[in-house]
Amino acid sequence: MAKHPAISVTLDDAALAKALRALSRRDKRLAQAIRFAGPLPERSLSRGFATLVKIIVEQQLSLAAAAAIQARLEAEIGVVTPDTVLSRDVAHLRALGLGARKAEYIQGIAGALQTGDLDLVRIRQLSDAEAITHLTAIRGIGPWTAEVYLLFAEGRSDIFPAGDIALQAAAQFSFDLPGRPGTDALREMAEDWRPWRGAAARLLWHVYRRLKEQNRS
Repeated sequence: MAKHPAISVTLDDAALAKALRALSRRDKRLAQAIRFAGPLPERSLSRGFATLVKIIVEQQLSLAAAAAIQARLEAEIGVVTPDTVLSRDVAHLRALGLGARKAEYIQGIAGALQTGDLDLVRIRQLSDAEAITHLTAIRGIGPWTAEVYLLFAEGRSDIFPAGDIALQAAAQFSFDLPGRPGTDALREMAEDWRPWRGAAARLLWHVYRRLKEQNRS
């Protein structure tokens, strides 16, 4: 397997277009997925604590439910920063709609940023694997949260959240698989998409959205 840089390039619009062209040449099924999905929407998140909070809030919730909780949180504390989050206790955060564990996680992450145990500036200098290790050392930041943050907030081009159920379902459809691939199987498939696995992830998420739209119509 060819060696790739330790740190991914930024997956901006130009890099995304280049990546999709490379992926379509590499695998005709990905080319078909690109045609099915159509133009990929712009999806980038700002760097920092507020985005980590947003990602955690959205876990295992509908987008509408997550947006409602996020709106209540921002109405209560204003700008989401470690200081504003820590100005409320867990019970207060739970009253806004957060589950107990999510409230604890968010406060723990805020505390880790204040102590320096978590450094969201330092991770910009780390390789993908090193950045994931640094993030997941903090309670409440699992591999999926770390990968989504690095993909959408940091724009890392070779991040692939193989444990994401939507990606697994989209891969099943796009590759005509008999069943939804598990995390390990999908991660192995994605090895062929280096160094553009982040672009493949964004493509498959859009395939999944298109499938849901078709099912509703």
